[in-house]
Amino acid sequence: MFTSVEQFTASWSHESASTQRVMDALTDASLSQKITPDHRSLGQLAWHLTTTVHEMMSRTGLEFQPVEGGEHAPAPASAQAIADAYRSQRNALLEAVQAQWKDADLTRTSSMYGEEWPNGLTLRVLIQHEVHHRGQMTVLMRQAGLRVPDIYGPTREDWIERGMTPLV
Repeated sequence: MFTSVEQFTASWSHESASTQRVMDALTDASLSQKITPDHRSLGQLAWHLTTTVHEMMSRTGLEFQPVEGGEHAPAPASAQAIADAYRSQRNALLEAVQAQWKDADLTRTSSMYGEEWPNGLTLRVLIQHEVHHRGQMTVLMRQAGLRVPDIYGPTREDWIERGMTPLV
């Protein structure tokens, strides 16, 4: 749980930048990639992350503009449109938290999915939710033949480019 706006700002800036690199690496053709027919596609996961920023955080009383059509809008067929929408949402959330909340607001509770959560916990869960789906997305990206960007360290391709043998 975050106890200061500054803590959240540092964590969100780092994590959402990693998610943005994943979003920016998507292609229109990759958006339909699925692990099985009855699971979400790569594009659906990307759009879910994009729309969840507002869907989750608006429950806390934060005010910022959602993506056009809100959480129920269908995923765009354009990878660029998804990446741009995510960029807009990540920036809007950060601006809203910094402008509308003080540290004390992070201990205030809000109704979240049938429970009462401190706002600092909701911010933490938002990031963990994003990390969870970002991991799913990187697997689908590999299956789609895309290069996965570095997130917490070098990728296989990064090691090869550095003249090193990646672990198998």
